[in-house]
Amino acid sequence: MVIKNNEALHSNTDLPGERTKYLLDEQDIPRAWYNIQADLHTPAPAVLHPGTGQPIGPADLAPLFPMEIIKQEVSQERYIDIPDEVMDAYKLFRPSPLYRARRLERELDTPARIFYKYEGVSPVGSHKTNTALAQAYYSKAEGVKRLSTETGAGQWGSALSLATRMFGLECQVYMVKVSYTQKPYRRSLMNVFGARVVASPSTETNAGRAILEQDPESPGSLGIAISEAVEDAAMRDDTKYSLGSVLNHVLMHQSIIGLEAKKQMEMADAYPDILIGCVGGGSNFAGISFPFIADKLAGKAPNMQVLAVEPAACPSLTRGSYAYDFGDTAMMTPLVKMHTLGHTFIPQAIHAGGLRYHGVAPLISHLYDGGFIEAVAYPQNPVFEAAVKFARSEGIVPAPESAHAIRAAIDAALACKESGEQKTILFNLSGHGFFDLSAYDSYFADELEDYEYPVDAVEAALAGLPSVAS
Repeated sequence: MVIKNNEALHSNTDLPGERTKYLLDEQDIPRAWYNIQADLHTPAPAVLHPGTGQPIGPADLAPLFPMEIIKQEVSQERYIDIPDEVMDAYKLFRPSPLYRARRLERELDTPARIFYKYEGVSPVGSHKTNTALAQAYYSKAEGVKRLSTETGAGQWGSALSLATRMFGLECQVYMVKVSYTQKPYRRSLMNVFGARVVASPSTETNAGRAILEQDPESPGSLGIAISEAVEDAAMRDDTKYSLGSVLNHVLMHQSIIGLEAKKQMEMADAYPDILIGCVGGGSNFAGISFPFIADKLAGKAPNMQVLAVEPAACPSLTRGSYAYDFGDTAMMTPLVKMHTLGHTFIPQAIHAGGLRYHGVAPLISHLYDGGFIEAVAYPQNPVFEAAVKFARSEGIVPAPESAHAIRAAIDAALACKESGEQKTILFNLSGHGFFDLSAYDSYFADELEDYEYPVDAVEAALAGLPSVAS
């Protein structure tokens, strides 16, 4: 066969209907993060000082965060420039690819078009690196020597371990005990990058010791681990605290996902009718959705469905209260208004460790309360069933957290099969599951429990909300 002008080599990519990957060049990486606070119809409720009940100021946060991070937390600017040093680091893995899930579409026999943004191409296998690099950079620029943090499944801890290594900082990670046991190779990865990792609750902090006195067998929670990391930072002059989700600046850093996805969806001549992300604290959900919700806020996409997916074992949006609460168990953090199950809530030891948080980001909670976002909760087994179906059709093993979004995307595609509608579905595949294969082993062995938190347990946790909530 004679190939003329490479026509045969490029014939598939020249046919839009056959294209699978939508790739951007490094020069197409967004140069600024998107801040949704600039476009909200009503401002999100103020963050309150736990002692006075009054709105907090920069001085109240300075012991924990670099000043540039504090400025970003309260900024009303629509776009904030990404520093050159962070851009250089982003180029290790950004832009991330957008895929058309053609094989999954055929497997489901659906008329729907399914797209997914794949963040598992980052060095640590998840989206968390997007904000870890930014936070490490700003800390280094302010002369900080050490960062303390918490991690659930270990994706955030891995990301910050890498970021601190790249910017020459020390890293202390308090890893939720159940994940510390379930996911030993996440611990190994953090150690490779030089981080020190301890199981939380630990004996190294007052907060950890208090929990262990009450329950020596405590499986831990993100709320407990946050308490330990905050206490660690507050007790040392050379240390700041770094958080991988929930706060405004974290969600803003993750907006690079959705900004890229918008360009890539334009390449596919498509726009989502249904936009999906899993939710624990909310970082990957905000990352994919906020740049698109900007269109919804502006009236350009009024009918787009934005769906947050959470585990039935930790249903903060679907069963929590929208109230002021602490972000941690020991009540050391400021009070934020969010959808919460109560700061004393201890979720079951499900394998989606990154979604085991009692509250949802204030900005996401504000949008949910305003009707711009919908939410659904799934138990473990249907989630892993969807994860296996996805892996066997698309070839990527998803993290248990990300699999919640896949479950919802499959259900939406099957609904299109019933109705005959050709809707466009976009979801964020926030990370791979190569460190979570023991969870898949448990699924295949029929050892996963479809746990839904009892009503009385939720009510008991909500009874402990601070008085400002009423």
